[in-house]
Amino acid sequence: MRADRLVSLVLLLRRRGRLTADVLARELEVSTRTVLRDIEALSAAGVPVHAERGRHGGFALLPGFRTELTGLNHDEALALLTAGSGRGEQVFGLRSALASAMRKVVDALPDGHRATASDAAQRFLVDPDTDLLPRRQVTEEVPAAAMAEIRRAVLAGHRLRVHYAAAGREPGWRTVDPIGLVTVHDRGYLLATRSGMDRTYRLSRVLAAEELPEPARRPDRVDLDRVWRERCAGFLSDGHVTVLVRVAPARREALLDTALAVRAEAPDADGRVRLELAFQDAWHAEWAVWRLGADAEVLAPPSLRTALRDRAAAIAALYDEPS
Repeated sequence: MRADRLVSLVLLLRRRGRLTADVLARELEVSTRTVLRDIEALSAAGVPVHAERGRHGGFALLPGFRTELTGLNHDEALALLTAGSGRGEQVFGLRSALASAMRKVVDALPDGHRATASDAAQRFLVDPDTDLLPRRQVTEEVPAAAMAEIRRAVLAGHRLRVHYAAAGREPGWRTVDPIGLVTVHDRGYLLATRSGMDRTYRLSRVLAAEELPEPARRPDRVDLDRVWRERCAGFLSDGHVTVLVRVAPARREALLDTALAVRAEAPDADGRVRLELAFQDAWHAEWAVWRLGADAEVLAPPSLRTALRDRAAAIAALYDEPS
């Protein structure tokens, strides 16, 4: 780990010039004392790093320290840098590793590509924290130690013990055979089998994990996209509520954001959109449609129409009396 950190320190100085020990410590996620020890180690190894004193001082490198990755053209480098701006690395606990990799890629580019690729990547933004609606995208947190164990087990093909807090149940340990990791809208999932049965675990509910030495019982190769589609289809057919609703086009996205899945969509009368949606349960469906007011109308099931009518009547009666 220290060797990787020393390389990252050199690349930071190569790319950004003179930096203070405090800035380097923040970038590398270590203490200032560790940075000073690393600087001494680099100097002892012959790396031309020197201290510049004064108000605007810091540490800097003499020019000429890099290798060129000549096989990358401009568009290939741009694709890597743009991909690195997404948030999947946060879900899988790879933020520091990605930052280090990006520094190495940028430093290794030929002179003619480095500046143009870096500048161009600033013009692309992937999955920002907020969208045009006033909602902040929240990435689910997973304990770093647990995520590291899960990654190692998935990649090594070993069995895995997870301390898992399923919804509405007490946390408990279970041993699984990991298949792969999936991230969807900043939610991470572990696809696995347990006693031969398909299981999908939400990473944010994993409290701890332990990679086991024995090999996982799983195929040597896997089509993760196909497995995920099959898991989703099974999930949506298992006890969820299907609702047919008419919605104003301007509120379509607000309704879709609350649904589990869209099963059908077609234009309807008066310019509205007719949607067949899956919700977790009746209460979930009622809440999702109610918040849209008169912009959405439930067509089926009748029980949901009745529930919404009764709620509206209770609200109307409440406000019919003077305050």
